[in-house]
Parts: sequence; structure tokens; C-alpha cells
Amino acid sequence: MSKTIWKGGALLAPVPPALVTCGTMENPNVLTIAWTGIVCTHPAMTYISVRPSRYSYEIIQKSGEFVINLPTSAMAKTVDFCGMKSGKNCNKIDRCHLQLAEGQTVRTPILSDCPVSLECKVTESKALGSHTMFLAEITCVQVEERFLNSKGKLNLQQAGLLAYAHGEYFALGGKRGEFGFSVRKKKR
Repeated sequence: MSKTIWKGGALLAPVPPALVTCGTMENPNVLTIAWTGIVCTHPAMTYISVRPSRYSYEIIQKSGEFVINLPTSAMAKTVDFCGMKSGKNCNKIDRCHLQLAEGQTVRTPILSDCPVSLECKVTESKALGSHTMFLAEITCVQVEERFLNSKGKLNLQQAGLLAYAHGEYFALGGKRGEFGFSVRKKKR
């Protein structure tokens, strides 16, 4: 198999195009972030990378908190809009008819429209060039109850989450396995 060689670039994909809320219930904002992920299990840590020129940057810098909300594929137009428009010039929450709810461990609201919301408190910010990375502890996870089975296990494959890859949005497909399935002994 032949591969074309490109210089190094930001091409790790797909990623979740998260709707990140910041601010307070009285003065909320939402922005789309594609550069996020998990960096540690114990303590549960994540990050988002934000350009310092963005309206939300100063809000997050001052408050020290944000919420990562995972949208469904049905929310693709909302996700795109919230990534294209600035909260400085329009109220994206009103324009997109998004529903807010209070966070449990942060003053920042969550988006009720999203099946999963991760409440985060910034532990460190690091200027990396075009973006600043906000490293944060995940202090609470809110999950829509309809995606929990009778034993309380998360069945997120039913949520129809959205993915982003190289300028395009995709609906995530069906489950192909679960952690450890390749090495699990077969039941007799």
C-alpha cells in the first residue's frame, strides 16, 4: 500500500465536535471545540484548546471552568453555527434554541439538549501557539438517563453522537466491540 507524505499537521480524526458552555446561567455562552480529549483517568482530566482571540477565551480564563457537552448527529447544524458565529455578536443559545440546566459542581450551565455533559474546572492553561490549552479536572458527568441500562451502564451508542473529521461532520456508526473483547476468553 502506498502512502502520500505531508508535512506535520492537525489531522488526528475523527474527534468529537463538542459544544462547550462557559459563563453563568445569567450570562452563558457556547462555542464549538473540536480539539478536546481525555488526558488522564485518575484524576479524570480533559482539555480544550481555544484561540485567545475567541470571545469565550476570556470567559474561561476568568472563571476557570467550562462544560464539554457532546452533541448528537441531529445537532450538526447547531454545532456548525456555534463554531462559525461569535458570542460577542449574537446570542447563540437563543438563536439555536438550546436549553440550559444548572451544573452540579460548576457555575457554568450544561446543555440539556446533549446526552452527556462533563463539568470541568481548569487546573492549568498553556499557550501553545495558535491556541491555548485549558487542562481541566472533570468534576461531574451528567448523562441522560434514557441511555443507561437497567444496571446503570452507559449505552452511548444509542445516542447517535456526532463526529468531526477534516472539515466534515459524520454520524457515528454502530458498536463494533467493547474494551477487551479481542482477548476475552469465550464462555463455555
